[in-house]
Amino acid sequence: MTEAQKLELGRHFMAQVRWNAELGIALEHIEPGRATLRLPYDSRWVGDPSTGVLHGGVLTALLDACGGAAVMSHPTGAIATATISLRIDYMRGAEPGRDVVATAECHRATRHVAFVRVEAHDGARPEPVATATGSFTIERPRPKKETA
Repeated sequence: MTEAQKLELGRHFMAQVRWNAELGIALEHIEPGRATLRLPYDSRWVGDPSTGVLHGGVLTALLDACGGAAVMSHPTGAIATATISLRIDYMRGAEPGRDVVATAECHRATRHVAFVRVEAHDGARPEPVATATGSFTIERPRPKKETA
């Protein structure tokens, strides 16, 4: 599959999750087992109007989506995925007005479960805004039954 085909497949996957589309989360890069997504800053997603910092739930959606995209791009051939668990460490507030970019790596995949690490940055400082580790289901195509 070409890079352009992978990006198109990833964009299609992202568009299927309505909340991700509503937030404006966009797929920037995808390769086997890795994905990068961008959340554009939008004042509608601010959690504290006095600071302009994005709400943690919006960052959670970004981290979750990025982990799922990494699983979908893994060479194991997943056709669908769902989050089993997602542990997030919020390191600092994202700088107001800045997009947040998350990068995920699917570092291990078993027959039915994939494990990911995700980091989110806003480009303002070297330390991440948030990190996450998660596990996701792996749904694969079912073998066709042979007819006698």
